[in-house]
Order: sequence, then C-alpha cells, then structure tokens
Amino acid sequence: MDKIVLVSNRLPITLSRRGGSINLQSSVGGLARSLDVIRGRFKVVWVGWPGLPEEDLADMEEELGGKLTEVGLNPVHLPRQEVQNYYYGYCNRTIWPLFHYFPEYTVNEEKFWKSYVRVNERFRKAVEDVVEPGDIVWVHDYHLFLLPKMLRESMPHLPIGFFLHIPFPSSELFRALPQRREILNGMLGSDLVGFHTYRYVRNFMESVRSVLGCEVAVDRVYTGERIVLVDVFPLGIDYDWFSQVIANPKIQREARRVKGRVRGRKIVLSADRLDYTKGIPTRLEAFEKLLEGYEEYRGKVTLVLLVSPSRTGVAEYRRLKEEIDKLVGRINGRFGTLDWMPVWYVYRFLPVENLIAMYRAADVMLVTPYRDGMNLMAKEYLASRRDRGVLILSEMAGAAEELWDAIIVNPHDKRSIAEAIKEALEMSEEEQERRNEKMRERLRRYDVVRWANEFVGRLLDAKSIQREYEVKSLERERNGLLRSYVESDNRLLFLDYDGTLVPFMGRPEESKPDHQLMEMLTGLSEVEGNDVVVISGRDRWTLDEWLGTIDMGLVAEHGAWIKERGGGWRTIAPLKADWKREVRSVMEVFADKTPGSFVEEKDYSLVWHYRMVDSELGMIKAAELKHVLTSLAASKGLQIVENNKVVEVRMAGINKGEAASFWLPKRRWKFILAAGDDSTDEDMFSVMPEHAFTVKVGIGPSRAKYYVDSPWELRRLLGELLLERPKQR
Repeated sequence: MDKIVLVSNRLPITLSRRGGSINLQSSVGGLARSLDVIRGRFKVVWVGWPGLPEEDLADMEEELGGKLTEVGLNPVHLPRQEVQNYYYGYCNRTIWPLFHYFPEYTVNEEKFWKSYVRVNERFRKAVEDVVEPGDIVWVHDYHLFLLPKMLRESMPHLPIGFFLHIPFPSSELFRALPQRREILNGMLGSDLVGFHTYRYVRNFMESVRSVLGCEVAVDRVYTGERIVLVDVFPLGIDYDWFSQVIANPKIQREARRVKGRVRGRKIVLSADRLDYTKGIPTRLEAFEKLLEGYEEYRGKVTLVLLVSPSRTGVAEYRRLKEEIDKLVGRINGRFGTLDWMPVWYVYRFLPVENLIAMYRAADVMLVTPYRDGMNLMAKEYLASRRDRGVLILSEMAGAAEELWDAIIVNPHDKRSIAEAIKEALEMSEEEQERRNEKMRERLRRYDVVRWANEFVGRLLDAKSIQREYEVKSLERERNGLLRSYVESDNRLLFLDYDGTLVPFMGRPEESKPDHQLMEMLTGLSEVEGNDVVVISGRDRWTLDEWLGTIDMGLVAEHGAWIKERGGGWRTIAPLKADWKREVRSVMEVFADKTPGSFVEEKDYSLVWHYRMVDSELGMIKAAELKHVLTSLAASKGLQIVENNKVVEVRMAGINKGEAASFWLPKRRWKFILAAGDDSTDEDMFSVMPEHAFTVKVGIGPSRAKYYVDSPWELRRLLGELLLERPKQR
C-alpha cells in the first residue's frame, strides 16, 4: 500500500469568506476528528466537498485548491442546485430518515436520485485524478453508496473499502427504498464493506440475499462475479488525545466555571446536534418525570442541554426546534425558582475545548438517541473522565454493544430514563470508578488508530482472497481448455441444468430451455467423439419433454434415473419410494404454513421449494423442516439435501457422483468437462479424474478447479467449443 485515498462527503474543514480571501478551519465533528487522526498515521489524500457551492468560490477555486492540496485535501466542487438535491435532498430527506427508522419523514423524488447519481460520478472523476498504482481507496458513508461500483467499473483491480457510519436498517424497511438494488450493487463494488455492529451486518446481509439473491456466508457475499468481505469495525476515538487534553488549563478553568454557574448542583449533560433521531424531546420529558416523581431532586440537579443547529432549512428540523423550545420553557416554568433553572439550554455550536470542559463538569452524561450508528460523544465523555461520572446510553446506539457497563435504557421509555437518571445520581463513587475503568480500558485498546489499521488489514485480506479465486477463474485456462478439447479424439461433457445452463427462476417450469441452448446442445452432441450428458435434479418426464429430442445422455433426480444416448430410462441401483407418503405429509404442513412454498414430487425424491418465500422466513423454515425430518430420514435410509432455495429428500447413496461414475469407465476419456453450480454438483466434481476441467458456475467454495461468473459465461464457453473442429477418432 502506497497511500490511502480517503473519500467522504465533506473535507474535514469549514470554509468562510473574508473579503477577498478564504479562511480554513478544522471541523469540530466527532467523525471528522476521528478520520483526521488517520492522516497522522498513514500517507493519506482526502477527497471531499469543501462545504460551499462552487458559485460561491467561482473566483477563488485556484487559490482554494492550492491551499487544500498543501494539506493533502482534494476538493470536489458542487453547484448549489446539486447540493440542494443531492445533500439536502436524497442524502438527508431519503436515506437519513429511512435508515434511522423514520419512514414517515422519507421523501423520494426523481430529481433527488438523479442528482445523487451525478454527484457520485463527480466523486469518481475526482478519485481517478489522484489514485495511483499501489493505492487503496476508502469510501465513507451514505452520501457515496454508488461510488465503489463506479470505481470498480473504471479500475477493476483497485482495492476499495466502504464504511457505513449510520445504521443499516432491517431488510423489511430497506426494501421500501425504490433504488434498493442500485444502493446494494454500489456498495458491493467494494472489496470490503464495514459496519459498526453485527446488527447492521445482519441487516445488510439479509437485504443482499433477499433483494439481489446473492449467496452469503458469515463474513462474505458471493456476488457471482466477486467475493466481497463484510465485517464489523466499531469506530474508536483518539483516546490518548482526549485523556491528555483534559490537563489543558483553559479546559480546567472552563469546567470550574460551569460548575460555579450551577452552584454546586449535580449536572446531567445532554449534547447533540438538532436531529429527530436523537430523542431530545423524550429526554426532556424524562427529566420532567424525574422532577415530578422525586421532589428531593428539585433544586439539586441541572440538565445542561446543548443543541447544535442543523439543517435549519428542513421543515422537520424547524418543528423539532419549536418542540424543544416549548418543552424547555414548560419545565423551567413548572419547576424553576429564583435561584435555580432546571434546564440550562444552549442552542449553538460549541468549540471542542468547551465541549470537553462540559464533559469534565458533568456528573451524568445522557445519550439516548432513537437510532445512532455509533455515537462518539459517549466514548469522548468516558475518555475525558479519569475517575467518576455516569454514562446513560440508549440501547439503540451502536456504542451500546461495546459499553456494557453504562446504564442502558430504552430511548422511547421516559419512565425508565427518569429512573436511570435517579440511579446515576445515587451511584456510589466506587461503583462509578469500577464501571468507568472497564469501559475506558476498552476505549484505550480499540482506539481510532486500531480501527483504521484493522479495516485496512482486512481490506488487504479481501484482495488476497480474491486473488486465490482469480487463480481459479476459467479465463486463465480458457485457451488450455479449448486446446485440450481440439486435440482430444474423445470428449465427455457433464452439464448440470438449473443454475448452470439456465438461470434460476421463481418456479421450476419457467426454466424451459431457449432456442439458443437447444441448438448448442444439439450441435455439441452431434460432434463425432463427443458424449454430452445433462445431469440434473429434474424429474425424467421434464427432461424428456424439454431435451428428449437431442441425442445425448440424461440423468434425472440427481442420479436416480439415467438414460444413455439412444436408450431408455433405467435405474442403476434398487430404489424404493414407500417412504414418500410420510415425508410428503410433513412437507405439505410446511408448505401450508409458508406462503409461496410448494412441494414437488419426483419418482424417488420429494422437494420443498421456497424460492418465492421471503428470504429470512425461508431460511428459518428450511432449518425447521430439516430438523423435523432428520430422525425420519435416518430411520428409513434417506438423505436430506439443501440446495439453492430447496430442501430435497431422497434415498441415501443417490447422487451425481454415482451417476457420473456410470460414464467414466466406458473409455479412457482424453477430455472431460464437468460444470455445475451447487452442492449437489460437488459429488460430481469429487469423482472426476485429475485431468478433467471442473467448473463451478458462480463464485463460492467448491471442489471445482475453475469457476465462471454465470450461466451466460458457461454458455459462451460451450459456444466456443461448438465452433472448434476437434480431432477425429
């Protein structure tokens, strides 16, 4: 790795114009501070929007570009209209509310989406201008969902990581987004996708499975073309900086001033930017309940409410500000006295030093968002405390999965928040120190530098895994395969059907072979020296109806029936079907309970299909069905096989490996090709001789030596074989 090209919506600066010059100041946001630390540990070029529309910088772009380049920042200039539709529109009125579980606030307009696509394209061009061989690109957050795929299309081998700093919602909610496929495909242009918590990973994986139909494992997505790793990286803070800056005399003086202002009363601190996801009104109402229910705290505790202005031009935020103002007025009016104001309300930006002074002064930190990707303020508060202080934390914040020793609350439950404040105010100093030390130790170990190191390391792991699969890509051996085919005087081709020659469809009957496939199989079977066998899980009646006019071998029900070219159907082992009635009754119960599923009966097998079922429900029911059938299958000598959206029960010992072994001894085959896409084809791959070309359709774990991306790629290969003139006997 030569350098990291860090890409985010905003550069870590705030611009202001003073007369004819531009003034640059470092941003104070927690994320900007965290990412800025990376620049001190890695060689970094940062690409992002400088924060002002390009119309406001028309006469100063060159000067600004020079200033920014000096400090490793590369601006992406956006016109005012794009800022309005992309940032205030799609980002903050479509993605933000939906991903934070506020669908009622979601607005999705075509102009928003078009602008979002155009801005992501601008970022693509900006990244291409600075990226060099050996670099990696690290894309951040929901503003740039489309960028990884755009970069992948123009630079296929570029290492790309993507990290989402907000929650990823449940698949049910995510699927309400009209552009859901584009968003997921954009993210999967990365080599590594990172989230703060396992909950977000689980939601993302389920969305990928249900919306795109991709195969997923614990930590990876098989797109059919690539492997994308998916992992958890809880964002840390610059712990050392926070723990040291509290010794700054200016911060200590400010903390003493704050304490003096409340005249020795306990301080409960609430600090957020103005946003409906933060739960500020509920927090105020909880404090009001504390004062209502526990008179002894009246005059003894002050809620310091810091609210930073945000998106003031959006109607929902204006209404939220009005609601907060009214609640503060009501509480102070009900309980305030001449010498005590229950809520000390500050509505403005605070410099980071003042915020840390507030952390130092606060006895209790109240962090109760309805949803939050991580929440760095909770971590900053703990890092700023060397001893006492109590953190009350929403269970819906990503940080709750790390900071177990905080008082964890339901952010919607005013009563439980009020009780948590009471518990915090009454907690002994020894208990406070015990809890905080455990949490601080976690923050010390997993700081922002370790977060970045682990992400970059995992991204390089992803490229290493992909290189292993690239070695298996048939493209590398395509010429060798064609040459072997041409030079051999006898050739055996085993071809699975569903998922291999044709893509999967919603219902089995929809996968009927098209004219091109029929011509291709006919042509290959007519070449002298070729023996073509379609080896399928389909029943023999369907194979006869669809492929029976072609002079080639057929295998039905994964090997229960075989048919040599020119012959009739027969079994290669004694088979029984007296078990089917009992198994069918079980499967039919599951079909009745799982809308969209159905039972398919074959001569010697039964199949429960759930391709049309909600993905998560289908997986749960498939696992239940397998569990119910396990003892029955064992007692009757049956095997249970789960494949792509099906659970199949058949006689033990029947598989594609046994069927393929019927053809293999017939002669010394000089050329063998075996192609399949799922677990049933692994039995076939396992019996192939060493010189055989075994090909899995789609990327994924397999005994096959090679893979192709899709059925269309395999058909392209078969078309090339058809054009060759192989050696005659």
